[in-house]
Amino acid sequence: MKILVRIAIILAFVVVVLGAFTRLTDAGLGCPDWPGCYGHLTVPKAEQVNSAQAKFPQQIIEPQKAWNEMIHRYFAGTLGLIILAIAVLSIYKPHAQKVRVFSISLFFLVCFQAALGMWTVTLVLLPAVVLAHLIGGFSIFVLLVLLERALAYTAVTKTKLPKLAWLCFIVLLIQIILGGWTSTNYAALACTELPICEDGWQQRLDLNAFHLISPEADTYQYGVLDYSARMTIHIAHRIWAVITLFTLLGWAVFCFFQSQKRVSGFARLNIASASLIVLLATQVGLGIANVVLSLPLMVAVLHNAVALLLLTAFVLTLYYYSVAPVQSRAR
Repeated sequence: MKILVRIAIILAFVVVVLGAFTRLTDAGLGCPDWPGCYGHLTVPKAEQVNSAQAKFPQQIIEPQKAWNEMIHRYFAGTLGLIILAIAVLSIYKPHAQKVRVFSISLFFLVCFQAALGMWTVTLVLLPAVVLAHLIGGFSIFVLLVLLERALAYTAVTKTKLPKLAWLCFIVLLIQIILGGWTSTNYAALACTELPICEDGWQQRLDLNAFHLISPEADTYQYGVLDYSARMTIHIAHRIWAVITLFTLLGWAVFCFFQSQKRVSGFARLNIASASLIVLLATQVGLGIANVVLSLPLMVAVLHNAVALLLLTAFVLTLYYYSVAPVQSRAR
């Protein structure tokens, strides 16, 4: 089961990256139906284009975008089947209660994630749904990592997490949500100057930008908010990024000091803390590069991927802080 979980971790990371690539190449509606594509299990072939176009006369068939979308769905579907297998194995094999709870929770989460994938298409990229889909993908990856840790190690001692840990978690979660909201509302290029935005941004702030209920539209592709709203979202993401940077740096330093007091598990906590610092520096650099270079595709995809790794590294610092793990027997 451990090997299956590790395969699922790799696949979940690929799915998240492919999801970001699909969104950033404007391929979220590359296939206007779900789970197929123009009524087919694959992108329509040359001889199927006419019949596909007849079913969706308002849609322009763009094969490259359609393939981006379908490849993402194929990988996501494979991940779902693997998580189903993990859940079944956790029920019929003698695993600890924690492993069983993680596995079954993952199964229900991936089912809900599939529904969000469908709604992403049927609700024509409604920002709140796309954001929820992003958070769901992040959650699946992190839970898989924690499941792998539960299978690999047995926690022999527990330490209560300090309030600082929960504060850091909330700060990081808000930043991830702001990043997702920036992306789903196509606000990544609303400000092209550093450190905040173009002159006069203070007078143009619009707090309505954070309403989860978006204005009615035929499609939300390319965004429906005006410039002031997008600018406000972008600025909020930048300012909160600075808060997140210093908050998580403080947590990493705190963990380094706390690890020196531990009899066991300190090496893993140090590694997780060091990884957190490296990922923070990388993410800040990628964020600046997105602005300076006008959102290059690969940099934007990496920004999304590193955000996932950053969240995972932070969660692992919580795990290693609260428990002193010892090696478990192979399962």
